[in-house]
Amino acid sequence: MTAKLSAKGLTLIRGERCLFEDLEFALSPGELLLLEGGNGSGKTSLLRAIGGLLSPESGEVLWNGVPVQQQRQEFRGALVWLAHKTGLKGDLTLLENLNFETSLRPQADVDTVSVYERLGISRLKSLPLRSLSAGQQRRVALARLLLADVPLWMMDEPFTNLDRDGRKLVMELTAEHLENGGLCVMAAHQDVDIAAPVKRIVLQ
Repeated sequence: MTAKLSAKGLTLIRGERCLFEDLEFALSPGELLLLEGGNGSGKTSLLRAIGGLLSPESGEVLWNGVPVQQQRQEFRGALVWLAHKTGLKGDLTLLENLNFETSLRPQADVDTVSVYERLGISRLKSLPLRSLSAGQQRRVALARLLLADVPLWMMDEPFTNLDRDGRKLVMELTAEHLENGGLCVMAAHQDVDIAAPVKRIVLQ
């Protein structure tokens, strides 16, 4: 199967440290790229480099075989982030935050009510985000993934602030996305058990 997301020769230096050198990967629809390593190993930096938020010293990331630098707008429109920080606005309600997302990227043809119910956030719709717990805010951030009609999920430590049920839900949602032909790049320091093809990059 032809790689949809790939990289070749990626080298990134932060300060005086080389986080990775001549790194390569190729990811096809239905596959998860798992970035592993301890705190400070460079997982988030690699994720940001793949997503076009950091410029590597050398190498390039390709989307559909074309360097991302040549199609930045198209590439960014094809992905959605679940960052370590939720990026939500505390003074806005759940609905206001998610409605804002509709102006940023194509939206999936899904029943929003069922999405909120599955994530356990239906009763929180009218509350300002700052009044929600860290775990509840994380579930709101997960809703952005389900509502976006994009092939690529970028996930940085997606289990942060989630209980066991929440972590299980993340894996279920990711497996479904991959089964439907999506792709996922995930940075995690916890064990990931998922019924899908997994490629791993271990950073030291």
